[in-house]
Amino acid sequence: MTAQHPGTVIHPPQQRDQWWRDAVIYQIYPRSYASSGGPLGTLPGITEKFDYLEKLGVDAVWLSPFYVSPQFDAGYDVADYRDVDPRFGTLADAERLIEAAHAHGMKVIVDIVPNHTSWDHKLFREAVLAGEGAPQRDNFWFRPGRGEDGSEPPTDWLSSFGGPAWSQVKDIPWVKGTPQEHEETWYLHLFDRSQPDVNWESPAIHGEFTHTIRFWMDRGVDGLRVDVAHGLAKDPALPDWPYKVEDVRYNPDVNVPPAPMANQPAVHDIYREWRAILDEYGRDRMMVAEAWVDTEEDLARYVRSDEMQQAFNFEYLSAPWRA
Repeated sequence: MTAQHPGTVIHPPQQRDQWWRDAVIYQIYPRSYASSGGPLGTLPGITEKFDYLEKLGVDAVWLSPFYVSPQFDAGYDVADYRDVDPRFGTLADAERLIEAAHAHGMKVIVDIVPNHTSWDHKLFREAVLAGEGAPQRDNFWFRPGRGEDGSEPPTDWLSSFGGPAWSQVKDIPWVKGTPQEHEETWYLHLFDRSQPDVNWESPAIHGEFTHTIRFWMDRGVDGLRVDVAHGLAKDPALPDWPYKVEDVRYNPDVNVPPAPMANQPAVHDIYREWRAILDEYGRDRMMVAEAWVDTEEDLARYVRSDEMQQAFNFEYLSAPWRA
């Protein structure tokens, strides 16, 4: 699309198979963007605004999560990656939104959240309720505690939201009344305790997300914004790392050793797997990494020819202002 106001070309036409190179991408937070009559924003409300977005010169919209979620972390705690939260509409509304965007010459990018699920996701529920030692638990990071009575977290890792990055099964609200209501096993969550980290060494996790990617590609989605793209792979030894994860850079101090839960080499195998799937749908499908890494060299590894097409440039957030 060439966006125009009367007599003015905003930016030149794009290469259609690499539209992301010069596209104007507009983020939409569904909860607050546009209502279709109720107190919250909805997918139909967004769809009604495409005439306006086209006049702005927007080439693509990036939708923050609209999936089924208990909303402990603004929808980044996903309970079902392949359905729409009733707060925002229905799957049919999502399909109409994608169709309307394309009719206005715009692309659609959706968030995918592959580092963690909600504790309400069926895979985590199954893992917890299967009990200690069950194979379903290999889909997440369950570990016994340290100390004589197992009352200390398995590692000293800290959550980005504060406090330990480990919580006990017995403290999950919905285990009350189940055989696990007194279980003291710990599970890893680098963010909120309602967001258990998935274990990417598990084939079932690969299957869950390749299914999800195909689900949305089949519905016409043009791109994926990959949340916490640096965090999927962990050092399986789970070594201690007594440092706080900082925004913008994981290790702002050069004397801090590399984080065992971030920017591990194995993460790139996942994105090669995903890129092959996207390429099946054509060379005009893309991924962009939300990768918080330490150096530009680290970031460049996410945008190699067989991985992602783009990565957020967080250098701008930490750069000093000089006129």
